[in-house]
Amino acid sequence: MLKPVARAGATTGARPASGRPPRDAVAPEDHPRDTIHLVRSNSLPALVQRELERMILAGELGAGAKINEADIAQRLGVSRGPVREAFRALEETGLVRLEKNRGVFVRQVSVREADEIYELRAVLDEFVGRRLAETATPAQVRELRQLQERMEKASARNDVDTYLDANVEFHDRMVEHTGNGKLLQIYRRLVNELHLFRRANLTQGGVLPVSSREHREIVDRIAARQVAAAGRALHEHATASRNRMHKTYGETATAESLSPRRAARGR
Repeated sequence: MLKPVARAGATTGARPASGRPPRDAVAPEDHPRDTIHLVRSNSLPALVQRELERMILAGELGAGAKINEADIAQRLGVSRGPVREAFRALEETGLVRLEKNRGVFVRQVSVREADEIYELRAVLDEFVGRRLAETATPAQVRELRQLQERMEKASARNDVDTYLDANVEFHDRMVEHTGNGKLLQIYRRLVNELHLFRRANLTQGGVLPVSSREHREIVDRIAARQVAAAGRALHEHATASRNRMHKTYGETATAESLSPRRAARGR
């Protein structure tokens, strides 16, 4: 049966898709009151979408994988209608593609396309940094600091999954705090499209402490109201992520060779 996932960020008729992995899975037997509230406040297609998003972002459904509607319906204990609606919503968020007469597939993003996304993100992130250095409230800065400290602790444990969760939420919250809804919508789609590359980047040896320091500098600059420096720190952070992607996959890698091991053998 379907086990609703708390605040995965992707819903139909609820909060827009954030690209964030879920903070915590809520199983009915563990938190019945929370689950009842979640089911009452969300549509069934939204819950199916959340679970599918979780499966994709966690790597349970790999890039290019075909998603069978009947299998998902049976696995989640729902009819096929909500699954079809969830597929359409996930296509809009950039996580799947629907091909006529072929089915639904987890999206593949080539290194070339990812490079373009990182280039665009660097521009958007610079704007976000400058805006927050001007407008962020003390409460918003504290929230970003808490997420940054969570990343530092995960880095010390070499806990990539926890680090990635906090990292994605950190950037999502920054964009959310700009108050620009259109920017948030565009940004979240870009994050979804980059999820495979982001995870692979963080598994490189020695990357977590470097990335953690970058995030600490970002918060420091925002807290100090250093507008230009905050924008520059975010731009450089996105550029560094772009460079790490190329180091992992190689500039000639294709969507069919997304595995870091396979890319390494090809270099």
